This record gives sequence, structure tokens and C-alpha cells, in this order.
Amino acid sequence: MAAKGWFILKLLMFQGLFISRPQEDFDFFYFVLQWPGASCDTNRPCCYPTSGKPAADFGIHGLWPNYNDGSFPSNCNPDSQFDRSQISDLVSSLKQNWPTLACPSNEGFKFWEHEWEKHGTCSESVMDQHEYFENALKLKDKADLLQILTNSGINPDDGFYNLKKISNAIEDAIGFTPGIECNKDSERNNQLDQIYICVDTSGTEFIECPVLPRGRCPTRVQFPKF
Repeated sequence: MAAKGWFILKLLMFQGLFISRPQEDFDFFYFVLQWPGASCDTNRPCCYPTSGKPAADFGIHGLWPNYNDGSFPSNCNPDSQFDRSQISDLVSSLKQNWPTLACPSNEGFKFWEHEWEKHGTCSESVMDQHEYFENALKLKDKADLLQILTNSGINPDDGFYNLKKISNAIEDAIGFTPGIECNKDSERNNQLDQIYICVDTSGTEFIECPVLPRGRCPTRVQFPKF
């Protein structure tokens, strides 16, 4: 009986290693910003939020926990549902800096709910819901991408720019290499779509990316108007 009891105890301890390991373990964040001119210049529908056309600026897409091998956790805690009351003091800033372009037109809460439940719940080991959105807003303040690019003569004027020049301008400003994703408009022009900046596990400091997203961009890309 003693041997059997010891076996059961060891089994429970072994299982406990997996039960106690946080589901939201991850290695870094992708902080992802999207250019609305590219998002709205494709074949998929684009709608302005109920508050009106967003500013011609990069908007937050999300703050995404990632693993060093390029994979990522998602929907880590179904019990941690989005609660708009927890971010009531941030809503005005979120509408400005994290606007929705989804159809039909809406305030943005559906977008933020999706980002929290898919990605934010996987970072609860380091931040709660309010901190998740607040940290993303602070990161955007630290990386004013539009200002960075225009300072280097890269403007949203439908012109085509060297991809390396875009990357170098951002790296010179923030100190780290960004990831860049492109999409294609209805005329098959490759457009600057999303910028990925890597962030440490605290969700507050930029770092060099352990792995860059597999963005498909040619050597020259269009920076479309919005």
C-alpha cells in the first residue's frame, strides 16, 4: 500500500507540473501597427468607425505574445472575458490610436474584445486587461512611425519607396529592426501594410526580434494615401 500510495503521489506531482505551468508562458511580444491606407485599399471591405474617418496615422493592430520558434499561444483563458468597464478611462485614446476598420461600422469594442480574448489572455501572467491596453498605447507613443518615416522623406503619397530605407528609418529611430508586411491593392501594387516591433515579456520595452514575421514584400513598396 505504501508503494502504491507513493506512486499515486508522484503521479499527482507530475501532473501538477503541467497544471501549475501558466498557459500564458511566452517569450516576447509582437507590437503590430497597421497603415489604414493599405488596409482600406484592397479587395476586402473597409468601414470607418462610428466616430468617423480615423486620422491618417498608423493604428494599433495588437500586442501579441509569441514564442521564439515563431509560433504563438492564443485564447489562453476562456474565463477571462473582455470587460469594457475595465478600460473606460482608455476608450477615448483607444478610439484614436486603436481604431477599427471592420464592417459594419462600429465603435471598436468588438476589435478590442477580439484582441484581448485571443492575445491578451495569453499575457495575464504579467498584465491585467487594463494594463494590456494601456501598455499598447504607451508603446505607440514610443514609436511614432508616421513621424519617423516622414522625417526620412517617406510619405503616404502613393509613391514607391525602397523597403530597406523604410526598415532603416525605423531601426535608426527605435534602435531595433522591425518586421514589415505588405499587401496588394486591386491593381496588384505591393503596399506597406503592417509594421512589427518586438517587445520584452513585461510588455513595456522594445527589443531585437528573436524571429521576424514572414512578410512578403518586394524591394520597393507603395506607401498609399489615406
